[in-house]
Amino acid sequence: MFLGIDLGTSELKTVLLSDDGVIVASASHPLAISRLRPGWAEQDPEEWWRVTCTTLATLRDSHSIAYAQIRAIGLSGQMHGAVLLDAYDRPLRPAILWNDMRCVSECDELLRRAPMLHALTGNWAMPGFTAPKLLWLARHEPENFKKLACVLLPKDYLRLRLTGERLTDPSDASGTLWLDVARREWSSELLQACDLNCAQVPKIVEGSSPTGFVRPRIASELGLSSGVTVAAGGGDTATSAIGLGAAEDGDGFLSLGTSGVLSVVTGQARISPEMGVHALCHAVPERWHRTSVTLSAASCLRWLCQLSATDESTLLAEVTKVTPDQCAKAPLFLPYLSGERTPHNDPYAQGVFFGLANDDTRATLAYSILEGVAFSIRDGFDAMRADGTRETSLTLIGGGARSAYWAQLIADVLCIHLRRQRNSQSVAALGAARLGSLAVDGDLAGVMRRHYVRDEFHPDLERHSIFLERLQLFRNLYKQIRPLFRTRQSLHFQ
Repeated sequence: MFLGIDLGTSELKTVLLSDDGVIVASASHPLAISRLRPGWAEQDPEEWWRVTCTTLATLRDSHSIAYAQIRAIGLSGQMHGAVLLDAYDRPLRPAILWNDMRCVSECDELLRRAPMLHALTGNWAMPGFTAPKLLWLARHEPENFKKLACVLLPKDYLRLRLTGERLTDPSDASGTLWLDVARREWSSELLQACDLNCAQVPKIVEGSSPTGFVRPRIASELGLSSGVTVAAGGGDTATSAIGLGAAEDGDGFLSLGTSGVLSVVTGQARISPEMGVHALCHAVPERWHRTSVTLSAASCLRWLCQLSATDESTLLAEVTKVTPDQCAKAPLFLPYLSGERTPHNDPYAQGVFFGLANDDTRATLAYSILEGVAFSIRDGFDAMRADGTRETSLTLIGGGARSAYWAQLIADVLCIHLRRQRNSQSVAALGAARLGSLAVDGDLAGVMRRHYVRDEFHPDLERHSIFLERLQLFRNLYKQIRPLFRTRQSLHFQ
């Protein structure tokens, strides 16, 4: 058996995978985000570990025989977060997450300090990335900065607790703005731009490589056998691709989770960050991927659920009853509840309903949200195609993929063929388990052979033409009100 652990933003998920590729069991546990100030997003690393222990106990209790046969563990996690440790590997403060927007001015400072940043990292300096968080720390919490011994990424804190090792992999490291993405190694110049050195970041090993064994005391506490290998793993974008079997040029996926991530595998590093498209390393050697990010996707739907005192299943059922005429008249929705990344790189952007009327209902607002997220994804999709990236296949995954209605809407907006995978909500954990398998047997082709396609969605060309008209209104709306976002005084990222 192989165990995959995926440390997400809103949930920690685990998968038990047999050596013949069958998912034997899964378990999950929710996570909360602390938002002490507008634009901030933090989590306690100790809570990640407590939730990991709780989730593994659930697996152990429900599938004791399979759990006892675990040979290796693979790790996946939310990217870009800064876990700040002292010399005794203790967190100095809560981790600053990928969707934290406090570092706007630090991005400008980073570019002044490191004008070569774009050429080396293949990414624009954005507040969500790790490097500007360290400039913010030095400016606003200098005592913590002085005590800083090591910066880890979220999943790598779990590795530290499991093995005692400070290590990471190229896919996660490429989301820090300190990695030379083409060479897959840390850049001392970029680290120096943040007043850091190579001793303060973890060693990099490929995602499919072993990084040590679970420590005996921890193995005993978790009910694991001795000698369990821990693979390097990867950032959740890369591990999701591995879970889908996406390792060749053109293989791609769209993840509808807290954020919306569109990612396509490439056989070489391609550096062109002007449109906010990320160049990231894959979790297997000699592979990269191009990625666009919509910062708020399924989280927009959860937001409306909270406001209207309902659950997602009820809301999605109501949406399916919205008539075509109501859809055509529905308000436009800008889904920028946490700012936006691709292609706008606009941390000031906010969510907007435009065109509300007396006859709008909770269902029409929910429709507007599904459509608005699809339009934002289309913006990123067009940016990737303008960059020359071409997908040969695209699979829909994540919590939002549960809705066939939303899947068809996205297929119509993008005018592409979409596949939907079984177990789509645990695909990153599945990819992590596969990397665990690779760490002990190394057979990439064998591990990736099994696919889990559930159903497929083909674009309706008539609906696509209707969506194009509303898409143009959506884009014009953002252009018109973008200057107003910057004038609002309620957001303070300092």
